Amino acid sequence: MRTRFAFIFLMLAIACGAGAFLAFRSRKSIGRSVGFLLVSLIFPIIGNMIITIATEQNLAELGCYIYYVGMDFVMFAVLEFTFAYCRIQWPSQKLRKAVIAVLLIDILQIVLNPILGLTFHTEQILVDGLPYFRLVPHIGQTFHRIVDYGIYAAVVLIFLNKLIHTPRIYSERYSVILAAMIFTGIAETFFVFSTTPIDQSMIGFGIFGLLVFYFSLYYRPLRLLDQMLAGIASELPEAMFFFDAVGRCIWVNRPALLLTGAEEENFEKAEIRLKEMFGLDPDPEKEWKERRELGTGENTRYYVLEKRNLRDDNGVRTAAFVSVRDNTEDEKRLLRETYAASHDILTGIYTREYLYRMIREKLNEPHDQPYLAIYADVKDFKIINDIFGREFGDYALKHIADWIRANVTGHAIYGRLSGDTFGICLPKDEFHPIQMQQRLSALRISDDKVSHHVQIHLGVYEISEPELEVSVMFDRAHLALLTIKNEYQRHIAWYDNAMRDRVLWNQHISNQLPDAIKNGEIVPYLQPIVDRSGIPVGAEVLVRWNHPTDGFLSPASFIPVFEDNGMIALVDRYMWRCACRILAKWKKTNPDLFLSVNISPKDFYFMDVAEEIIVLCREFQISPRSLRIEITETVMMSEMTKRMEILRRLRNEGFIVEIDDFGSGYSSLNMLKDMPADVLKIDMFFLSRTRNSEKAELILSNVMHMSKDLGIATLSEGVETKEQYVRLKEMGCQLFQGYYFSRPIPQADFELYLKRFRKA
Repeated sequence: MRTRFAFIFLMLAIACGAGAFLAFRSRKSIGRSVGFLLVSLIFPIIGNMIITIATEQNLAELGCYIYYVGMDFVMFAVLEFTFAYCRIQWPSQKLRKAVIAVLLIDILQIVLNPILGLTFHTEQILVDGLPYFRLVPHIGQTFHRIVDYGIYAAVVLIFLNKLIHTPRIYSERYSVILAAMIFTGIAETFFVFSTTPIDQSMIGFGIFGLLVFYFSLYYRPLRLLDQMLAGIASELPEAMFFFDAVGRCIWVNRPALLLTGAEEENFEKAEIRLKEMFGLDPDPEKEWKERRELGTGENTRYYVLEKRNLRDDNGVRTAAFVSVRDNTEDEKRLLRETYAASHDILTGIYTREYLYRMIREKLNEPHDQPYLAIYADVKDFKIINDIFGREFGDYALKHIADWIRANVTGHAIYGRLSGDTFGICLPKDEFHPIQMQQRLSALRISDDKVSHHVQIHLGVYEISEPELEVSVMFDRAHLALLTIKNEYQRHIAWYDNAMRDRVLWNQHISNQLPDAIKNGEIVPYLQPIVDRSGIPVGAEVLVRWNHPTDGFLSPASFIPVFEDNGMIALVDRYMWRCACRILAKWKKTNPDLFLSVNISPKDFYFMDVAEEIIVLCREFQISPRSLRIEITETVMMSEMTKRMEILRRLRNEGFIVEIDDFGSGYSSLNMLKDMPADVLKIDMFFLSRTRNSEKAELILSNVMHMSKDLGIATLSEGVETKEQYVRLKEMGCQLFQGYYFSRPIPQADFELYLKRFRKA
């Protein structure tokens, strides 16, 4: 028996030592208190082991000293642990110091027992013929017991109070330790007042220490966790279904009952309804997350389902749960936001950006047939707004969008490109031009008050280069509309290679213009202007391009391009400079000659025209009267008041203003009454375009007389025959220009041309 108990004590001491090592290494705040308690328990356990195996009195007394001093350490360690475990503070530091002082006094009187003999002595007894040593207590032992039992009683009371005032779900963590403590105290008391030679209560002390170690550092209150998790799951808005290891539903929360229509505690029905509603994968090992829809149209509900498995430390599946989240509001909000981002707010069809994106996705898919990009333009839509009002204009756009929906196939992609333009992409074999032409011709938009025929032009580009940017495809389709810009009977125009070549040509010459000016490829040509005697009095400065690779370019091949893209301003500014340079050279040789330069409507957008010309004249020190300014009536079509002021400023500076191409437009007479002009240039093509020459001559004669009455000189351009020249003189025309006198020629040739008249 002695050996068996000694072995048990040794094992308990080793276990307490191992627990203390782990406790001190723990990251939990209570780890140090637990470690200190386990270390302190080692001493009384070892002391009892020595007492148990002792066959000599001195060894037995040594065990007693270790045991009693160790019990003082145990009591203080238990007290410290109790405050930490129960999460309470010492009532005061003075009390703590007093407890420590009492324990130190007790330890001191135990240590001094060999000298004072106040605590105990041992006596030998025989049990089953074997010698054991029993403690005989003195007054000091009574003091020792009062101290230790007092601390023990305080600890029990603290745990008991905590147990009473703690919710039942938390009681387990206190009740087990309290029970072990009470059991150990009772066992120790029994040993004290019995004659048992071996203190078996030390086993209880060891077990108590190991329980403290487990409950403090490793114990998880499963009942508490179960109740908390069940409470949390019950409060979740998601429907939760919990399954055991074999896939049987063991619990669901209230949202799950509402979702499946199952009764309380009828988990089997909830499981069956869940599988019926969503057709779940029966494989218990599989985890997944899916999006499902129930219902149709406005009644559609959207759900997000997720299944997760729970596994133990060995990776074995122990349970699973399925969550079902009703995501309908989020999905519908996302659909609304997506729709708003991808659809035009007025017409309900795609926006330009989303249309481009959808067309790109379509063209990136494999396809056997070509597609068409169609640019639809509502002609004169501004007039619709002006005449019928913005409200009807918006109504018209919505009606046109509806018309597009109804008149294209299901494979078509369409959207609104800008205010009154639409884009369509569809397979080529689904576009029927004749049928579409008829439908467009019959298109009328009517509301309760207004009925209006809307003219829509379609520019069509067959997508032969699918890798192009979609915007470029519609640019090409838009370019095709230029061929039917002023037509009302034709509604459809196709982009062809000739248009493509023109675009490439336009890009080609536009890119080269700055270098052409710098390298002197852009040159001024002069077309003589003569008086009634046929004597040159000046010339019009016309631009020519002597291209190094493309040869001598006709103005018709590049001037319209630069008029469209605004680069005409570069050309005009350069021609003005060339004219001033020529006039500066002529100040000595031909001081009486003038040069006329052209001003494009686009010039006014890119520069201060008056300031540019005035500065040039000052730079070259030439008279403003020698540099005449030619403008067309189209210059005055926009910002008329502002441009009238510019012309007045030029005239005040001494420049002569000429109205070019008079008679080629529709508002010339209206312009003439307000425009500050000195010379009227009459377009002789006016005669060539008129079938009734007598009526044309009568009009022309009256224009001459009107100009004379207004004090405006007349200059006829485009004179090609002697007969025209003679007839115009008879009408009173003062200046003449045309091929009858000379074509536009380089400056050097013009100066030779002058010499013939100077000699004459």
